Amino acid sequence: MIERRDVFQAIADPTRRAIINMLAKEPLNVNAIAEGFDMSRQAISLHIKILEECDLLQIRKQGRERYCQAKLSQLSEVSVWVAQYRQHWENKLDKLETYLEQLKKQRNGKQKK
Repeated sequence: MIERRDVFQAIADPTRRAIINMLAKEPLNVNAIAEGFDMSRQAISLHIKILEECDLLQIRKQGRERYCQAKLSQLSEVSVWVAQYRQHWENKLDKLETYLEQLKKQRNGKQKK
């Protein structure tokens, strides 16, 4: 059985994140992408294949060239996942802020006596 990769696996690798960042600015051909890295074109092609499997980029052929274009909407899955934890940490930080304000008031009250 072939395991389906997901967006989280794709962005787990720093090289793939860098490729997404490059393609977010403009579509590039595979050679232009490979020039930005200190690794073989074959290794970059593998990263591109994984990003394509995860539906984070689209490849279109133009003559002999293969151009890659980012599909950033697919990152919404990550955004939704992160949002639930953002709310959790915002609640924790709000409680910490309240606690620190209470401590400050207690210290100010003791200093005035």
